[in-house]
Amino acid sequence: MDTWVFVVAVGGGFFAGVINTLAGNGSAITLTILTELLGLPPNVANGTNRIGVLLQSVSSGVGFIQSGRIDLQRSRWPLLAAVVGAIAGVWLAVSVSHDQFRLVFKYMLIVMLGVVLINPKRWLRKHTDPGPLNLWIAIPSFFALGFYGGFIQMGMGVFFLVVCVVILKYNIIDANALKTVVIAMYSLLVVGIFHYHDLIDWRCGLIVASGQAVGGYLTATFASRFQGIEIWAYRLLVLVIGLAILKAFGVFG
Repeated sequence: MDTWVFVVAVGGGFFAGVINTLAGNGSAITLTILTELLGLPPNVANGTNRIGVLLQSVSSGVGFIQSGRIDLQRSRWPLLAAVVGAIAGVWLAVSVSHDQFRLVFKYMLIVMLGVVLINPKRWLRKHTDPGPLNLWIAIPSFFALGFYGGFIQMGMGVFFLVVCVVILKYNIIDANALKTVVIAMYSLLVVGIFHYHDLIDWRCGLIVASGQAVGGYLTATFASRFQGIEIWAYRLLVLVIGLAILKAFGVFG
């Protein structure tokens, strides 16, 4: 591997780790690196990408836990539902093509952008609703999120934040913190399933994942220390969705 390819792969992974920790859709970067730069077939890239997702989620989760931003007791049943959904999603992922889903994905992004832009104040709340979760809403929502994440992962962070902030009344930073735990839990199983089906290139995956893990940990560690971080996280989320829409519709070629 050429030096410049290695640097771009690690640097792109670092940037994806930062984006995933505060917003989502960092897999758009890492999947592009794995397919266009490192030359992996799409199905192998999808499996290989989960190494970085796992390591970055674990490192981000450690950073958020150290900052006291995760309440696992409140969310234990939704977390379990997400894991069950992810198992179903990944079994589908190893047996079907993603091409048809990608046609729908870009229109889903437009809907997500509209949801994010309507009533921005709910995205800037300082604290999470302290009341108990409505499990009749939370469990099906987290199951669906887990299924989607197990199936394709790309855009999972965006959809997760919309559900947690808009429906479950989380503060955006607390939602990001919970997101890292959910994704870490099911990604451990997902990596095992993709490896069993020989759909992971461990060498390429660990190179990109090294950057993701560092970017995720540093962002999670320092996110809670800055005033107005909710505003910047919201702005980054809008930017990420906007760029994803432009890419999905071929503006970047």
